[in-house]
Amino acid sequence: MSKLRLTIATTDYDHFRDFRLGTVQAEGIDTVWSMLGHHEIFARMTFNREWDASELSFAKFCAQVTRKDSDLIGLPVVCSRLFRFSSFYVNKKSKIRTAKDLKGKKIGSPEWAHTAAVYMRGWMHNECGVKLQDVHWFQAGANDAGRIEKVELSLPAGVQLTRVSDKSLSEMLASGEIAAAIGVEIDSPDVKPLIADPLEAGLAALKSRGHYPINHTVVIKDDLIAARPGLAADVFDAFARSKALYLEKLKAGQIEKMTETDKMHLRVMETLADPLPYHIEPNRKTLETLVGHAFAQGIITKKYAVEELFAKGTHGLVG
Repeated sequence: MSKLRLTIATTDYDHFRDFRLGTVQAEGIDTVWSMLGHHEIFARMTFNREWDASELSFAKFCAQVTRKDSDLIGLPVVCSRLFRFSSFYVNKKSKIRTAKDLKGKKIGSPEWAHTAAVYMRGWMHNECGVKLQDVHWFQAGANDAGRIEKVELSLPAGVQLTRVSDKSLSEMLASGEIAAAIGVEIDSPDVKPLIADPLEAGLAALKSRGHYPINHTVVIKDDLIAARPGLAADVFDAFARSKALYLEKLKAGQIEKMTETDKMHLRVMETLADPLPYHIEPNRKTLETLVGHAFAQGIITKKYAVEELFAKGTHGLVG
């Protein structure tokens, strides 16, 4: 069988690099890799299907894969995991001290189907007593005006969402037009993080509740898998072997330039042997939580079993 040419688009993750550079190869596959910013990848894959496989935000992934006419399926590969408490900022004049103070406030997020916002809205609802309907939501670009929603939604009854096209969330937050925002990066004397030490809060949530958010995963076109049995397993295996090489280097202290993400992985390894577990079973609780949030927030139309989101050829694999 001739080698398949497979186009892939992701950002530059350490645990993908050996696969991307060819140190690790997928059986019978030649990869052509595009390395771009994730917002560009999400838009181009969602609207134009420009690659055979790509990184996709988990919220958009859920919305795409569960459509009746979906032409995509997931691979249980983790692009990135982050504790999302770092994504929440508040205006100092808003008198918000804890998450419970968010009730009745104006809060922004870059998109409704934005994974960090999905997690944080779920956290607000389930753990802080602040329901979706208790907030006036605003949507705008995080730091630039003009960002749009990329998937269809069915917002729950009573949810108030205002879309703003001529301002950014950062502008609105700094001016006090909104009291808080999720998914922004802002340096302003009038703005502060909602949670002072988000990494420690995240690690505490991991230890106590197993809460370890998955931000982005990998999707692949259905027709390719239908035409080539074993493709999903072969690509998954290459991703898994690439990650294993990264973890060996991380544990051995062989990462030349340690990033904040590398440092976070080392902290996570104090609790979990693998800071980036792939596949369904080690992630089942996180996956089921996210699917539940996505359903409650009108991003998907029913609570899907997590197995329905991923290619059948990967269900029995580990990584």
